[in-house]
Amino acid sequence: MQAADIKLLKTLCEIFAPSGNESAMTEFLISYVNQNKDHWKTQPELIYGEEFQDCLVLKFGKPRTAIFAHIDSIGFTVRYENQLIPIGGPETEDGYTLVGHDVMGPIECKLKVEDRDLFYDFGRGIESGTDLVFKSDFRETDEYVQSCYMDNRLGVFNALKVAETLEDGLIIFSCWEEHGGGTVPFLCKWMYENYQIRQALVSDITWVTEGVTHRNGVAISLRDMSIPRREYVDKIIALAEASGVNYQIEVERSGGSDGREIQLSPYPIDWCFVGAPEDHVHSPDEIVHKSDIEAMINLYKYLMKHL
Repeated sequence: MQAADIKLLKTLCEIFAPSGNESAMTEFLISYVNQNKDHWKTQPELIYGEEFQDCLVLKFGKPRTAIFAHIDSIGFTVRYENQLIPIGGPETEDGYTLVGHDVMGPIECKLKVEDRDLFYDFGRGIESGTDLVFKSDFRETDEYVQSCYMDNRLGVFNALKVAETLEDGLIIFSCWEEHGGGTVPFLCKWMYENYQIRQALVSDITWVTEGVTHRNGVAISLRDMSIPRREYVDKIIALAEASGVNYQIEVERSGGSDGREIQLSPYPIDWCFVGAPEDHVHSPDEIVHKSDIEAMINLYKYLMKHL
């Protein structure tokens, strides 16, 4: 990975955007695309506004396939009397550093876990309703990158790298995925009714397991808690084989993504989860191998050209 790519990924991981509070990420993406699109093979149309809430769509050429990448993260919401409520499913270890901002100023506090209840340890009370996230500590070695929120800032990074050479396609940055979703149904409606697109890829990050490991390439998921249409997934696998890009097959009983909402929408849209594996999921220490990131980007570029 080039130094500029590492810098971009680090920046994405540092942006405050827990589920329901994604506007800072949306603003960054709009600014980034406008600053860089002149150097891309095809200049996209940026589609956003109140009817899209905090979502953003990039339209390239004559789109046949859509990439979905959610821009939100897990986190915590302040309740009352030092209590915290999870946003999504964060790991909760006593002593994790959390950051945020309320009307009285910036916040850097510690997570306290007492009999499975969650609290914050800070020198003053924090305004109820304030969102907190893991403090970013981005680390890089020769082989790995490690930080909170690789899920799904790496999926967003992948989409931005694919955008550099994409000629035809949609890139859809969605919200709320970590806390039950909510934006994908209206995005599917808009996509299908305007462009009749019936195939999608989910640019997200999966887990390292006994069957999916570091250094063995991007994971193509046959199923998680949802089951995509096998004919479409087999087509993805055949293209992956033809591409020469390193990949591995994932089969899980749990977990989910924007793919679940695509499948539940009233539109005949096929989908497949394609993403690099990470360890230490939903913690401040999510870690991904650089070769798997490169495989993810290269396979997406190939798939968007040939689907």
